[in-house]
Amino acid sequence: MDMDQDMDRLLIVDFGSQVTQLIARRVRESGVYCEIVPFHSASERFAEINPRAVILSGGPNSVADTDTPRIPENILHGSTPILGICYGQQALCAQLGGSVEQSDEREFGRAELKVEATHTLFEGFASAGETLPVWMSHGDRVNALPDGFSVVGTSDNAPFAAIADDARKIFGVQFHPEVVHTPDGAALLRNFTHNIAGCRGNWTMAAFREKAIADIRAQVGYGRVICGLSGGVDSSVVAVLLHEAIGDQLTCVYVDTGMMRAGESDEVVGLFRDHFNISLIHKDAGAAFLNKLDGVEEPEAKRKIIGGTFIDIFEAEAKAIGGADFLAQGTLYPDVIESVSFTGGPSVTIKSHHNVGGLPERMNMKLVEPVRELFKDEVRALGRELGLPEAFVGRHPFPGPGLAIRVPGTITEEKLNILRKADLIYLDEIRKSGLYEEIWQAFAVLLPVRTVGVMGDGRTYDYVCALRAVTSTDGMTADYYPYEHEFLGRVSTRIINEVRGINRVVYDITSKPPGTIEWE
Repeated sequence: MDMDQDMDRLLIVDFGSQVTQLIARRVRESGVYCEIVPFHSASERFAEINPRAVILSGGPNSVADTDTPRIPENILHGSTPILGICYGQQALCAQLGGSVEQSDEREFGRAELKVEATHTLFEGFASAGETLPVWMSHGDRVNALPDGFSVVGTSDNAPFAAIADDARKIFGVQFHPEVVHTPDGAALLRNFTHNIAGCRGNWTMAAFREKAIADIRAQVGYGRVICGLSGGVDSSVVAVLLHEAIGDQLTCVYVDTGMMRAGESDEVVGLFRDHFNISLIHKDAGAAFLNKLDGVEEPEAKRKIIGGTFIDIFEAEAKAIGGADFLAQGTLYPDVIESVSFTGGPSVTIKSHHNVGGLPERMNMKLVEPVRELFKDEVRALGRELGLPEAFVGRHPFPGPGLAIRVPGTITEEKLNILRKADLIYLDEIRKSGLYEEIWQAFAVLLPVRTVGVMGDGRTYDYVCALRAVTSTDGMTADYYPYEHEFLGRVSTRIINEVRGINRVVYDITSKPPGTIEWE
């Protein structure tokens, strides 16, 4: 979806960093619309949108090697302000006449940046002589600057950690301002976009809503749209947005796979059919899914079976209402970015992860993807703008395969019921403790392990339940939530006492590396 011409736009050139998406998030948080484009197609997109500024991302390559990514000439030698981050800074220096070396003195992790000169980049949070905590991740380093550049920041292993050519409005930093480990990074990026590039910060969710509705009406016309409604944040927001745009031309199909959370179906049907008055088909297909999954243990095989079964049922329901011209999907911007990654990206993983197998060409419907320009937190903001209840907007992510991927090994109705009860208790205690909004995602897992336990005067041989909770600000990196022992004891006691079939509860303290979208 192209933004209005009077909307400030910024282009981020992706050189393959695992955290390029975080640059976009920080920029958008300051009210500036931006998009990410792979370096090999950046020249064309730059010419098309004429952005107010360009940010060059980090990347895994070395500019000292041959045949590694380079900055397009029309970007490098134009008049648009440029900020290079890590590899982006090194590419700027290498291509403008400086030099970069492969150094033995690498920097990974926390570092101290000494501000060598008071500069607009540091306006509002640091002056010459002060030090700032930053996050480094580099092996190569700049060892000679191009003409016109000056040093405005140094670190122990990066003598050119922050550089500036004010005349040409070209800047570079060796550290990563986009990550939370650089506390003043968002302020630095804002100084670049607003104070240097002159962006007005005029991109709001209200403006997006208005433009999205107009675009939907222009694309759909008098056609009929069918939307697969899962009850998750993305599809819920898409459904309400479409209904506001085209009203009765929309029909939603909610397929109950039998692997939903407790009370999920009643909540979805009640909200969308009764509250929003959206045309909704509710298909109870639990038996069909369980029949197809009987005896299947391999996780990806489960996904494909669930995806294929969902598509068959969805297609049958679409035909039952006379078909449709358009299919609405809750594709998000991270899906789009990964699918066009210059390295190929984990697009296959994402298709399996989110769409559970994709949609067959035989459905012969055009796609409507009204939130494909948004990140997850922006979709939540749009949901609030549309009046969706916080219970839906703020809910934790719940992947398409549902509880199936939280029952390792074979899936049975008995296991699903056990897990559903344990998960309900777990989330109930989280909410009672006021922790739900602090946690990005929390759920129970029924492990394929049974243990002997003593309960009262009897011995049991039951399942082990694992609890997981993670914190995240971006959905790309995560760490386990540090519960108090008292909380874990209370939850464990309730689950063992109230859920027949579980006699042991454990807490998973695994962290998640960057570069993945969902946690299972």
